[in-house]
Amino acid sequence: MNYEVILFDLDGTLTDSAEGILNSVIYALERMGVSYDSKESLRRFIGPPLQTSFRDYCGFSEKQVAEAVRIFREYFRERGIYENKVYGDIPEMLNALCNAGLTLAVATSKPEAFAEQILLRFDLAKYFKVISGATMDGTDKVTVIREALTRLGIKPSSRVLMVGDREHDILGAKEAGVSSLGVLFGYGNKDELQTAGADHIVSTPSEIVNLCLSDD
Repeated sequence: MNYEVILFDLDGTLTDSAEGILNSVIYALERMGVSYDSKESLRRFIGPPLQTSFRDYCGFSEKQVAEAVRIFREYFRERGIYENKVYGDIPEMLNALCNAGLTLAVATSKPEAFAEQILLRFDLAKYFKVISGATMDGTDKVTVIREALTRLGIKPSSRVLMVGDREHDILGAKEAGVSSLGVLFGYGNKDELQTAGADHIVSTPSEIVNLCLSDD
């Protein structure tokens, strides 16, 4: 097989969390008196660390970022975390990879406590040896990838594959020294993933299985 360890992003890769994230962003922006073009225009918040999005897309100061994140989480803890669903064929994909003897882990920019709660809710946590997420203060992608590898007790290698839907997943994998795979059923697009330098790009969960279990 090409790969021995597979790291998965969460939002846009394992689950469709758009509704909960967007509603939480809207709640935060409205509470802070900030206007926005449309709900659809806020989809860029999905994937990158939340602190980065509020800073880059809203021009917030560090103090404003901290306040926006605090308000965002008011809604997310109570409602947004449940406005979420698993993409089709994800459990079957994870089961096939585990049955083939691969080691699976999660490396997400979502706070680790929220990631664990979501994975338990959808009965997906059982597939992962490690769940590595961000701190509540925010952690970049390369850091959560490196933390996942540390907890697994392995070193960076081309035999480790990071699977995600956005450019920061691909760029984080490159900086961490592991291979990368972009998925097109999430929130990114082919141009974004190609520009970031993804080693592979697939359209369905079943293609992830085929790629990871191929002898080619």
